[in-house]
Amino acid sequence: MKHYREHHENMSLSDFLALDRTKLANERTYLGYIRTFISLLAAGIGLIRFVDIEIVKYIGFVLCFTSPLFFIVGNYKYFSMKKAITVLEKNNM
Repeated sequence: MKHYREHHENMSLSDFLALDRTKLANERTYLGYIRTFISLLAAGIGLIRFVDIEIVKYIGFVLCFTSPLFFIVGNYKYFSMKKAITVLEKNNM
């Protein structure tokens, strides 16, 4: 707690803990987006590669082409929230 007090004199312990929880929640959400991206991409490749039914292959292509959207949205949300947290943290100094 001492190193917190050196940088943020006017914040209480509950403020520090809330800030840490917010940072961890942001990272968890980011990892969820990455996990969804990888899962959809793997499922799409699996459907395209190993199933001989045409409609299922089209579903695989749709999964492969929509999975990068999760990666892009996840990156955008993570870095915009990280920037907002940093600004909030600097304002409380």
